[in-house]
Amino acid sequence: MKRIIIATGLLAAWISGAAAGTLDTVKQRGTLVCGVSAGFAGFSAPDSQGNYKGLDVDYCRALAAGVLGDATKVRYVSLTAQNRFTALQSGEIDVLYRNSTQTYLRGVTLGLRQGPVNFYDGQGFVVRRDSGVKDLKGLNGATVCVAQGTTHEVTLGDYGRANGIEWKPLVFDRVDTMYQTFFGGRCDAMTQDASALAGAVATAAPNAADYIVLPQTISKEPLGPFTRNGDEVWTDVIAWLHYGLIEAEELGVTAANVDDMAKSSNVPAIQRLLGSSGDLGSRLGLDNKWMVQAIKTGGNYAEIFDRNVGQASPLKLERGLNATWSKGGLMYAIPFK
Repeated sequence: MKRIIIATGLLAAWISGAAAGTLDTVKQRGTLVCGVSAGFAGFSAPDSQGNYKGLDVDYCRALAAGVLGDATKVRYVSLTAQNRFTALQSGEIDVLYRNSTQTYLRGVTLGLRQGPVNFYDGQGFVVRRDSGVKDLKGLNGATVCVAQGTTHEVTLGDYGRANGIEWKPLVFDRVDTMYQTFFGGRCDAMTQDASALAGAVATAAPNAADYIVLPQTISKEPLGPFTRNGDEVWTDVIAWLHYGLIEAEELGVTAANVDDMAKSSNVPAIQRLLGSSGDLGSRLGLDNKWMVQAIKTGGNYAEIFDRNVGQASPLKLERGLNATWSKGGLMYAIPFK
């Protein structure tokens, strides 16, 4: 009996300590502070009115809606590749949604937790269409624009050494400066996540038709959110938000029908997801219908993808690996039960 009492006491202390973390801070503040990029079309970039839009931004909005009941209660902090992790470590932001690649070293050396992958990507290259370059071998000796402090900088060197390609990296600490330099003609090629390159061509090129993203990629770039170590409750909220958006897509729950589904669906999986049964939200310290609010804000994962980077966007990316598992992709929701 004594052992049980001690274990129970330790469990209660752990729960109390975890609960007094970012989730409580966000609730007390009444605003979510979300770390994003200032210039990745399709993921996070301000429009002409200064309003942030993109896939990462929609995750921030869905999170604010689920936790605070209001998708507008978000303050966006624009971060560079160099200061994004420091901003999270120091507590300047609550969560990092900034198309950041998850890696072994980032997972074990930064004091941060990597959440579920919300976009599978790969490092690609863009060149002028009239350059005649058709593949990476055609870039031997080329000057390549690359962003500092990214996995792309490291992978560029690794791939070149492994494949006998000598390129001349031109490194930039700001992505917008890199875009200006490349489209100004100083670099023969530019390397970045393939999705980001498509966004750059669509939104920053003087004439998009003059450029082509080469079909080859040289890396795996699993992108997703980051939270702080030791903040298990908040990390769980971030994870289950993603799984909820995928589950909603699989179950046919959309921004348009989520309210009706919550009231009338007799499908057990939908009832649990939308808080009509199971009391799952309260296990995270949230309202049981938190996913209703999250989905109502911007839709399920398919809606978020299509609007920002898919066929309804200027990028017009195919789902590919970002399709659900039942359609040949890697997106797979852990069941809500």
